[in-house]
Amino acid sequence: MMNLQDYLQIWERIGSRYFLVAGIGFLLCYVLLKKFIAQRKIQRRFPKASDYFREIAYSVITISIFALVPFFLIWNDNMRPYTTFYPKIETHGWFYFFAAFPIMFIMHDTYFYWMHRLMHHPRLFRLFRLVHHTSTNPSPWAAYAFHPLEAVVEAGIFVVFLFTIPIHPLHYFIFFFLSIVYNVYGHLGWELYPSGFNRHWMGKWINTSVSHNQHHQHFKGNYGLYFLFWDRIMGTVRSDYDERFDKVKSSGER
Repeated sequence: MMNLQDYLQIWERIGSRYFLVAGIGFLLCYVLLKKFIAQRKIQRRFPKASDYFREIAYSVITISIFALVPFFLIWNDNMRPYTTFYPKIETHGWFYFFAAFPIMFIMHDTYFYWMHRLMHHPRLFRLFRLVHHTSTNPSPWAAYAFHPLEAVVEAGIFVVFLFTIPIHPLHYFIFFFLSIVYNVYGHLGWELYPSGFNRHWMGKWINTSVSHNQHHQHFKGNYGLYFLFWDRIMGTVRSDYDERFDKVKSSGER
């Protein structure tokens, strides 16, 4: 039987993941190491304190929405039997358990790219996406700073997983932890990959902090989450991406 305590427990799990990862990124780059690495920041200026508070406030709302999906689909005895959720690894074996992770990342990246582009349609942008893009110079706290309507759409990948591929509790725990780590990196404000990564045969297919920072700064292009597969296939990688990456790694923005 579902109750408020169950919901709060789910909220705590999702929220602690967000505050831990975003908090570490913020503490290291925006507090402890700020004066040592400021010259390497993708955009030299720093957000205002009001920006941080806004991002955190919307993130709390997003976490509250994200928590509703497992609450109604997994913790609900009436719905769980209709999902692909399974509690015992032996049901599908260890090979599938590990193979599911790359499948989940590809599925999520594809889902994100296309729903992201859709929300950038002029008729939808202000309603769904403008709140997130208020952070033109994002900080780690922007990772979950969505309008409630966008948060609902973002949470859709959770539903997609539960009705398409077998999902074990550890899949969700590990996948969404790695997801928020990469999401925070994308909004970090510093590029962690080495010089030349963007031109490497493998690196050219991987999304970077520079790539996503450009998206926040210019609102167009670079729509991917983990990868640049769809951006390159659909021709939506910004034409100045490689130049910008090289400049950031050599001297940063002045």
